[in-house]
Amino acid sequence: MPKVLYEKRDRIAWVTINRPEARNAVDPDVHRAMIDAWTEFGDDDEVDVAILTGAGEDAFCAGADLKTYIPPIISDARPSDIRAIVELGLNGLTRGMHRIPKPIIAAVNGWALAGGLETALACDIRIASERAMFGSFEARRGFHHGDGGLVRLVNACGVGVASHMLLTAEPVDARQALEWGLVTKVVPHETLLAEAEKVARQVLRNSQHAVRSAKQTILDVIGQPLDFQLRTEAWNAYTCADPDETAAMLGRFYDRSDAGRAGRHETEL
Repeated sequence: MPKVLYEKRDRIAWVTINRPEARNAVDPDVHRAMIDAWTEFGDDDEVDVAILTGAGEDAFCAGADLKTYIPPIISDARPSDIRAIVELGLNGLTRGMHRIPKPIIAAVNGWALAGGLETALACDIRIASERAMFGSFEARRGFHHGDGGLVRLVNACGVGVASHMLLTAEPVDARQALEWGLVTKVVPHETLLAEAEKVARQVLRNSQHAVRSAKQTILDVIGQPLDFQLRTEAWNAYTCADPDETAAMLGRFYDRSDAGRAGRHETEL
């Protein structure tokens, strides 16, 4: 059985880390397979959004496998190996491939720990099962996040939350994660994938030109001075539209057939 599953259904790519016996920890095989999966997703015109989850009931991803992934890096990695890690990060997603313009949704079904937390944070939207747990235990092992966890926690949740999680090395549950802004929804465990698919279809009903430009703009403006942020937003907003697509969408608004009008904001999928 493959250690990473990749399926396509109705413009959605489903990516599943498939090592439930190891809480979906990332060994070298998973790492390489994830890079392949994100490459396929990025290049495939048949899919516009991805949902990432973990196999089994216990874990989204427990991070890098401390027995098989970490020791070679510490003991005998060559400069070229370190360069590849720095360029792509864990799972290919925490650095480099997070720039795929298509949105990626994390359906966090259990533990998102260490590199698993970093992988979830590299996704654009995070939805959690009520059973989900989030943790950064690196300080207990003598190091700290190196694959984007520290940076993305600060960007997503602020210095206070990042400091609390990273310095105490204590886990937080789904409700606390929601309160801190680490996730945007917490749902019953048995409805997690259905909720993730619903959110994916909400993304799919929109202009993909606009969606991809918005993702790029969000990534571009993080941590930048206000004037740069405003210029970047304006430039991207007024250059991303496809004229024919925008004309058709505005036409539906003008003739009142657009269900997204004020007062009737619910749009059937």
